[in-house]
This record gives sequence, structure tokens and C-alpha cells, in this order.
Amino acid sequence: MTDHDELLRRVAERALRESGGALPHATAEQIEQAEAALGFALPPLLSRLYQEVGNGGFGPDYRLLPLAGTDGRTAVSAYLAEHAPGRWPTGVLPILDWGCAMYAAVDCTDARAPVLLFEPNAVEDDWSAAWFEDADSLADWLQAWLSETGWYEEEVMLSEDFAGPQPWLPARQRLG
Repeated sequence: MTDHDELLRRVAERALRESGGALPHATAEQIEQAEAALGFALPPLLSRLYQEVGNGGFGPDYRLLPLAGTDGRTAVSAYLAEHAPGRWPTGVLPILDWGCAMYAAVDCTDARAPVLLFEPNAVEDDWSAAWFEDADSLADWLQAWLSETGWYEEEVMLSEDFAGPQPWLPARQRLG
């Protein structure tokens, strides 16, 4: 058993319960095609999530985008549309659209696979101010969803000690 087997089992259980049925999974070939289109590899946990839990359609609030293989919007198409020097860093894959131009995105260049929040609505010219660290790792982000302790949970937002996601310090350098 790997470090993530139990986490993936719990995520799959909740995804099945909330979706009301089995979700289609991404194939190994779809993962390879997505990585080729993106120009970088997915972190192992993210790859397993798409292959073992579902090709999107589960997760917090608006649910994960499909990785690829559908006729609609995907994580790959969102990355290709958003990625731009000075605005969206290379290797940061949007996995969930929060609405209002906001995304949850995984930094695929970092072995920890931190989850970032892109919140551009108050930004005028310095795009580094739109980037926040949501979770230290994808595993932590999934745990927060499972335990209902993510910043997006109403009870969490309304608590007295709510600090919200903090600025992503490497943003300025990564957008360079």
C-alpha cells in the first residue's frame, strides 16, 4: 500500500456517494496525451486521482475539471487558454474552476504538488498578487475537502480565526 492508497479510497468513496454513480476514469493513454499537450508530467497523486477516482466531476464545490478526453472544457484546455508569461506560470495546472475567473491549480513542478488559488478579480497590473497557496500539497487539499475544513466551507470562512489562503510567495519569480 502506498501513502496515498487510503486517501484515494476515501476520495473515491465520497465521489461515488456525491455523484450518485461511478464516474468515468481517465485512461493511461489520456494521461500521456495530456502530459504531451501540457509539456510537463502530472504529479503521481493527480494522475492516480484522474485514473482511479474519475476524470473530473468530483471534489469541492464546482468539482474538478476533466483532465482531457471530453468535448467540453478540460484542465488541459483551461491551462492552454490561461497560460501566459507574466500572468499564469508554466507547470501550474488548473483543476477546478471556482467561478468568477478563480481557479484551484496544482503546481506540477513541485514534488509536493501544492494547490494554489488564482483570484484575479482585484488585480490591476501585478498578476503575482492573484496567486495564493491553498494547501501545501494535493494530499492536504483533498484531506481538507474530506474533512470539510477548506477555506471555501462556510463554517470555516465565518470562524473568528479564519485567515484565508496566504499569498504564494514564489509567484513573482515564477511569473518572471
